[in-house]
Amino acid sequence: MNTIFDMTPWSLLGELMGADRRLGRVFRTAACRAEGRFPPVNVFVDENAILVEAELPGRTAADVELAIEPQTLVLADKPAKKDGETAAPAAAWERRIELPFRVDADKANAAFKDGILRIELPKANAAGPRRIAIATA
Repeated sequence: MNTIFDMTPWSLLGELMGADRRLGRVFRTAACRAEGRFPPVNVFVDENAILVEAELPGRTAADVELAIEPQTLVLADKPAKKDGETAAPAAAWERRIELPFRVDADKANAAFKDGILRIELPKANAAGPRRIAIATA
């Protein structure tokens, strides 16, 4: 087991920055939930895919828009357009989830059941590990 005395200054700095990022995520998530702007989201990652579950009680699949931008999943409220409005109304909420790797948007699927939106995003083939040949001169 490493102690603080066994660490180099750079590894200690890395540990402190990692802890700061984790704490920041916790407080940002708590603040967003307290404000009630964003739906609670769980993100599960393995080496082949990302699974995102969002709690959307009282909503239907038609009330939510999904988009995949480069390494970002965007969940947004699809506001209802009222009669006589020409401009699109602003979304009530939007949630952006940074993805740890590129995903294959063509193979992504989403299902909505009992107020839970479940999104499966498989890893893109180009994002997988690959060997690089070393040329000799």
